[in-house]
Amino acid sequence: MSESGHSSSTFSRSHLLGYIALCLIWGSTWLAIRVVVSDVPPLLAAALRFLVASALLLLLAFLQKRPWPKGESQWTAILVLSFSIMAVPYGLLFWAEQYVTSSMTAVLFSAMPLVVALLTPLLTHRIVPRSAVLAMVVAFGGLLILFYTGLRTSPRALLGGAAVLVAMVLSSWSLVYAKQKLHDVDSVVATALQLLGGSAVLFWGTWALEARRHAVWTRPALVATFFLIVFGSCTAFVVYYWLLKRMQPYQLATTSLVVPVVAVSEGALFGESIPLRVVIVMAIVLASVGVVLRAEARDGTEGDFVLLRGKTQ
Repeated sequence: MSESGHSSSTFSRSHLLGYIALCLIWGSTWLAIRVVVSDVPPLLAAALRFLVASALLLLLAFLQKRPWPKGESQWTAILVLSFSIMAVPYGLLFWAEQYVTSSMTAVLFSAMPLVVALLTPLLTHRIVPRSAVLAMVVAFGGLLILFYTGLRTSPRALLGGAAVLVAMVLSSWSLVYAKQKLHDVDSVVATALQLLGGSAVLFWGTWALEARRHAVWTRPALVATFFLIVFGSCTAFVVYYWLLKRMQPYQLATTSLVVPVVAVSEGALFGESIPLRVVIVMAIVLASVGVVLRAEARDGTEGDFVLLRGKTQ
């Protein structure tokens, strides 16, 4: 891939498998996080998840003699992303899932492609299509309805929903930033270093904010933590950065279209109530995202909108 990230490549079977795996894994992490934070302080849970995952990936990087970042620009990007895509968003998400259901969290996070579609033209000085702007307004209205009807049951639920939205916006910016800065950095090494930096910040948060809370490592909490370490962090983020080198940010963000379906389905299986208004708003948000992505592809030079065929860049 060239430095500007504009070379094209076919969306192959391996890309398809990686895309599907990412959707299934991250669709399941919402429920796993909720299981963990019911017994373990949220910042501690996230910090331990990232620390163990980074150790496993660094060991793999050393054994395979993978290349390390070079130059101040790449190291700066790693440091920034340690905060912006690891520490802060996941600290907020782990905290929020104490008060917000996993399905509601996934629905709120599903607006990520909208934000990415907006940020990408702003950061690259491209014009946002009028149809995309209209779709964003519609989706935002749907999220407001969801926010004030589904989360107003308690002040903590409202704050939890706000935390998810902040995490979503920050993750969206990080996706565009990473596309620009990490195209030449090995995916395993980049993931390991960001997880390590993120764990350091989260451990500080644990010391500062959770000193009086104690973890209870029940069997469900241990199983969920293992899943989050091995699959939610080690596997998913490596696949995520690998795909980012072969796709545009707004295209990769469409994983958020599939994730809520997985999360809502799993939440229903484990007894979470799914109100009809959540299903309706989710349909509105996802339809609006589809409009944004079609407008972005049609008005630009990014290749075929349909991810599973054509070319990405």
